[in-house]
Amino acid sequence: MKARKAKPAPTRSALTHLDSDGRPAMVDVSAKATTAREAQAECRVRFPAAVAAQLRANGLRSAKGGIVDAAIVAGTLAVKRTAELIPFCHPLPIDGCRIAIDWLDENSLRIECRVRTVHRTGVEMEALTGATVAALTVYDMCKALSHRIVIGPAKLLAKSGGKRDFGSAA
Repeated sequence: MKARKAKPAPTRSALTHLDSDGRPAMVDVSAKATTAREAQAECRVRFPAAVAAQLRANGLRSAKGGIVDAAIVAGTLAVKRTAELIPFCHPLPIDGCRIAIDWLDENSLRIECRVRTVHRTGVEMEALTGATVAALTVYDMCKALSHRIVIGPAKLLAKSGGKRDFGSAA
């Protein structure tokens, strides 16, 4: 029988959701300070030119109703339920959530989600989840017009309140 090589212990730069045996684990945040946290993320939705023109002419309404309103409601609900969707996210009290949707260019919508909490861990995943679920809702509302709608990129724009700030969440 061949002996197994021991796995090296994770270093500070290692993935945080693995335990010392390399198994998945939720991060223990009990020793972290409670601070105001904020994150901002965006996701884009690109339409074929004819579809974008039709949506502009219809005031971003489809046969299913108001696209922007439905996407904002869906994105907000997703922010509040992120811990149910992403296995190692902590359930967090959401103190604020704002989703803004507007045309980025002739054929693309830009969805921005900003989330705030006062807790021991940040809200990056909540902001990313809110932006992407809002984008998925836009797709769902418009898919009867085309299946060539493209979602993405989705990205974190900023986070603040933890050990490492990123971008400008102000």
